Amino acid sequence: MKHGNPSISGAGAVQQNDARVVLDSIRRIVQMLRVSSRAAERDVGLSAAQLFVLEKLASARKPLSVGELAEATLTHQSSVSVVVQKLETAGLAARVRSTDDARRVELSLTPRARTLLRKAPQAAQDRIINAVSSLPPAKRKQLAQLLFEIAEKVSGGDGQPAVMLFEDPESAKAPGNPRPRNPRRARTRS
Repeated sequence: MKHGNPSISGAGAVQQNDARVVLDSIRRIVQMLRVSSRAAERDVGLSAAQLFVLEKLASARKPLSVGELAEATLTHQSSVSVVVQKLETAGLAARVRSTDDARRVELSLTPRARTLLRKAPQAAQDRIINAVSSLPPAKRKQLAQLLFEIAEKVSGGDGQPAVMLFEDPESAKAPGNPRPRNPRRARTRS
């Protein structure tokens, strides 16, 4: 079944179909991110961003600076710092002085974080990174340029660093506390 406005034909119809393909693709990606984020919150009490940061710390196999962690998560240092603070408050990440350079502060996982990661689902961001990495270099570059242009146009081009996926900077929720499987049962009646 064809969708669209029957009064549009020729180039307008092609343009409308292209927009539909783009919107449908974005919807599919956002849906995957939402489902993965809910699973992480339900299963281990972490946001998608918190899980992603913990996974990157774990895969590094050594403590990382905030800058190195930002690089590993492909995000801005200020965005990863917000997530790290929440993980520290919850006892899932710890700041330690480097053994090589006492001026350097590094982040490491706590034993509690390692336990949580054993039962956590894979971070959705890794699925996107793997999909993009599987593209030929020319297509990757083209995709990056086109998505950047679209993001600039729809966001007003404010130049602000993007926050990590599904991480509300205003959220005060402590990570590491799984949500009840059936929230209706967890509520008490007044």
